[in-house]
Amino acid sequence: MDQNRVKQILSSSADIEVKYRDASVWIDSVKEDGKTAVVHLRGPSEERSEVSISDLEEV
Repeated sequence: MDQNRVKQILSSSADIEVKYRDASVWIDSVKEDGKTAVVHLRGPSEERSEVSISDLEEV
């Protein structure tokens, strides 16, 4: 995925499914470097991780 698409997903009111290494995640924010994003797993877990945008996949 690219930085522009991540920003579109963040600003959308639609429920757009995104996966990181086969796990469904929510995108919380894009880091200033434009290469990484903060995500957390869909569900009860609130643990956040910083991942490479290129590793995110829109389903």
